[in-house]
Amino acid sequence: MLSRESRAPAFVSTFVTILLLVQLCGCAGIELSRYYKQGIVVTAAPVATQVGEKIFAAGGNAFDVAVAVGFALAVVHPEAGNICGGGFALIRDGHSGLIEALDFRETAPAGSSEKMYLDNDDQVRPDASTTCALAAGVPGTVAGLYELWQRHGSLPWEQLVTPAAQLADTGFLVDDYLAASISGHRESLTQFESTAELFRPGGKTPSVGGRLVLSDLASTLYAIAGEGPDGFYRGTVADKIVSCMQEHGGLISHEDLEGYESVWRTPIAFRFDSLTVYSMPPPSSGGICIGQILSLLQPYDFTTMSPQSVEYIHLFAEAARLSFADRSEHLGDPDFYDVPAGLLAPHYLARRAALIDNDQATPSQQVSAGAAISSESDQTTHYSICDSAGNMVAITYTLNAAYGCKLVVQGAGFLLNNEMDDFSIKPGHPNRYGLIGGEANKIEPGKRMLSSMSPTLVLKDGQPFMVLGSPGGSKIITVVAQAIVNFTRFHLSLSETAAEARFHHQWLPDVLYLEEGRFGINTIQGLIARGHNIKERNAYSDLQAVYIAEDGLMTGASDPRGRGSVWGF
Repeated sequence: MLSRESRAPAFVSTFVTILLLVQLCGCAGIELSRYYKQGIVVTAAPVATQVGEKIFAAGGNAFDVAVAVGFALAVVHPEAGNICGGGFALIRDGHSGLIEALDFRETAPAGSSEKMYLDNDDQVRPDASTTCALAAGVPGTVAGLYELWQRHGSLPWEQLVTPAAQLADTGFLVDDYLAASISGHRESLTQFESTAELFRPGGKTPSVGGRLVLSDLASTLYAIAGEGPDGFYRGTVADKIVSCMQEHGGLISHEDLEGYESVWRTPIAFRFDSLTVYSMPPPSSGGICIGQILSLLQPYDFTTMSPQSVEYIHLFAEAARLSFADRSEHLGDPDFYDVPAGLLAPHYLARRAALIDNDQATPSQQVSAGAAISSESDQTTHYSICDSAGNMVAITYTLNAAYGCKLVVQGAGFLLNNEMDDFSIKPGHPNRYGLIGGEANKIEPGKRMLSSMSPTLVLKDGQPFMVLGSPGGSKIITVVAQAIVNFTRFHLSLSETAAEARFHHQWLPDVLYLEEGRFGINTIQGLIARGHNIKERNAYSDLQAVYIAEDGLMTGASDPRGRGSVWGF
């Protein structure tokens, strides 16, 4: 594999020679990173990446590509891609250098209330916040992508949405990933007739190589292409959403849909070594938690550690434990709750760092949120885009659980989200990711639920360096933080960074999760000896990352755990 130091002009001038040598020698296991000059797009679905390719070829910029890819994923990646969910975009304008955060997170309907998922005894009603229409928040994706296009797009809106509409209209070939995904959720996808008709026509899972046609979704996308957000939040499509709510006990009204607005926010920014890292502010917990974890790790010498060494995993877990404790207490929608502004302040972090035992795990029951300073799904999907003008786009959006609440809006062809479960439906009660919340994240009408989505941009000396993000629920935070450490401290290549074994700690439950089959017995025993409660789990997350070299050449990596792809020119 080429070293990271050689990934620039020398690569361009010697590529053919190296390729010939590889062929002549019959070498196996040599990986050549491809570098691109004009633009790059990395997504979780090859067909969506191809849509991005076409928009770049038509003269679009990174923002145009981001809009087109977002709608394409709603067709070909239905477990997470969406038009009835929400998310976050972190962007850099190459002309001005300005970095902005766009919040198009879902909001609680006006008819929602703090105890809406509790019974008369104040006990949580099973599945009420995860299944059926009552679990859905007011969707933000269409409004968010339109806002991004209005501020930074260059091609006509209709040109960006139409490719997705055509994919749904004429159909697309089902790959093994999608067939396996639908088959794996076949029981939950047959709860509602409209959903079963769409994903299991005739009671059968679409076969690999078969063509999946989504005519109702195509009609919805054509309406959005022709009318902009009004094609979704008003008119026929809105009527279908409200009718679905009335039939299935949901709360979203015409007024909720018409009143939805995305919000521009100031990104979280912090230094890590020689880098400036930008990520999402609340209502995302990603920026603050990643900032805390990396800041707590920064003083340690990593030269004697490795990505799977006991010492590194222990220190990372201790930093994550402290950060997730803060998350549970201090983070929520800043429009409803006064989020402390000092959670990344050096003197606050110094107090938190003093709680880390370098040798032994600290039991989570002994860890609580810090005294705040009053000065400052897993089935989600992420995509990363960059162009030669220095425009950078990191977008993470979601329905929350795989296929959201499993209910397709009849006649509209899309799934409802189940984002209401991301609120604290009862203080101290864990959500589907095991996360604990309290007052800061309680349900209130119009409020945005706390999220772990962490689209992230990294600059070096003021210039583009990385674009990255991942799905994974609460694990998004640790996946992104580990990716930055692995690439910059351990000097893994970008593809190695995407493939590297993962681990996760989130304070409660007090468990250090290790990716199954990826850690040696000596590592596991060493962590147990330090007092960690170890649990292995299946592979998770789907990192999509871009690296930009000093001369502006770009390369990308899509997580080998998924089916994603990279394209550039």
